[in-house]
Amino acid sequence: MIGFIGSVFSPWYAWSGRGQPDNHCCINVATYGKDGRFAMTDRGRTALRQSRDCLQVGPSSLRWADGRLEIDIDEVSSLPLISRMRGQITLTPSAVTGIELPLTPGGEHVWRPVAPIADISVNLEAQGWQFEGHGYFDSNFGTRPLEHDFNTWTWARYPTATGATCFYDVKRRDGSVLETAINFLPDGQARHVSGPPATPFRRTLWALRRNTRADPGTTPKQVKPMLDAPFYSRSVVETQIDAQTVQGVHEALDLRRYANPILKPMLAVRVPRRARWRF
Repeated sequence: MIGFIGSVFSPWYAWSGRGQPDNHCCINVATYGKDGRFAMTDRGRTALRQSRDCLQVGPSSLRWADGRLEIDIDEVSSLPLISRMRGQITLTPSAVTGIELPLTPGGEHVWRPVAPIADISVNLEAQGWQFEGHGYFDSNFGTRPLEHDFNTWTWARYPTATGATCFYDVKRRDGSVLETAINFLPDGQARHVSGPPATPFRRTLWALRRNTRADPGTTPKQVKPMLDAPFYSRSVVETQIDAQTVQGVHEALDLRRYANPILKPMLAVRVPRRARWRF
C-alpha cells in the first residue's frame, strides 16, 4: 500500500496541472493472487488530515504508535472487481534509518528507505488476506513530475542472510544514469556496495523491458506477477546475488510511456476521482 499527497500516477492530478498536491491525495491498496483487488481513489483536500504521527486520507490512515506503523484500510476497489477493502496492517521496523538518496543531482527527487527491514501483520476482512511476514517501508519526495526528469528506472529490494539489499537503477532524461546498491543491516546501518551487474530478464505482458542485478552467468526470473500496466510492473523476482539465491519485490517504470496522453483516460478507469469528503 502507498499513501500519496500529490498522487503522481493519477490522471486527475496530471490534468489539474499538478499545482495543488493536497487536492489529489489517496491511499493505494493492492492485494494479489486469486481475487486480488486494487484501490486508488483520488480524493480532494477535504479528505486530507496530517499530524506529526498520522496521515489520514478519507476513511483510511497511517499512524506511528509505540514504534510501529499502524495502517487502517477502508477503501473500495476499482474495476473489474469492485468490493470493499477493509482491515488493518501493522508494520514493526527492526530499525528506522535517517538515510536519504537524491535521485537527481539537484535533489528534485529523493528516496528515503525509512524501514528497509521490518515485520508485518496483515488482517483484512476477506478470506485469505491474513498473514504475517517480512516487510518494507520507504518514502519518496519530488518537486517536479517524474516524466520531466526520468526515462526509466528499476528498483528492487531483496532480503538476504544478513539483512536486505536495495538496488535503484535510473536513466535520466538528460542521458545521465544512477546505479545504486545499498545493503541494510537489522540495526539500521547501511552501506553502498558494488552489486552484481544489471541483467535483463523476460519482458512483461505489456512488453515492458526489465532488468535487475544478478551474478554473472545467472538470469533473474519472475516467480509471481503482482501488477502489470503499460508503463509499470511490480512482481516477485528471483535472482542470485553474491552466490546467494534471493527473492524480493521488483519494480520497473517507463516514464516515456507514462507521458503518453493516451494512457490518462485508461488510468481514469482504475483511478476514480472523489473530490469531496466530510469527516
